Amino acid sequence: MRIPALAVVTISAVLLAGCTGGDEPSAPSAAANGSAPAAQQTEPPTDAALSEDTEAICAQASRTSNEFGKTFAEDYQLLVRAAAESKEAKAKAQEKVTRDLQNFSFALLDMSKLAADPAVKKALGSMGAQVTALKGDVTKVDEKKLAELHAVLDKACGRG
Repeated sequence: MRIPALAVVTISAVLLAGCTGGDEPSAPSAAANGSAPAAQQTEPPTDAALSEDTEAICAQASRTSNEFGKTFAEDYQLLVRAAAESKEAKAKAQEKVTRDLQNFSFALLDMSKLAADPAVKKALGSMGAQVTALKGDVTKVDEKKLAELHAVLDKACGRG
């Protein structure tokens, strides 16, 4: 399998830069790791509460896209290395790539179900459907389409 190097770089750049707002790393809080006193611990927001927080959903979509961009670049390299190895190595690499694409698609679709904002819901749903349609085949990745999808999400999130 061959994907032109320029396409990989472009796709990675699109995924990394597509949703740039609100992507500060989230450090686990003391409450999350159980080290805070019980009086200071608060309940995590419910899905219903989060659904009204478009900014939080957009920030999570940004983090998820950034993480996928890094994972995609790593997966591509894994596929290149595995192509020079055994059939078993190729199969394992393809299995990982397929699983990573499915995880990304699931995350996008899950966020789309959670989002109350219709534009964000539609943008995430569209992105998730496009990733699902890849069915693990990274040769079907079209950087132009991904850029368009990210632009729709950025616009829906008030960043474009």
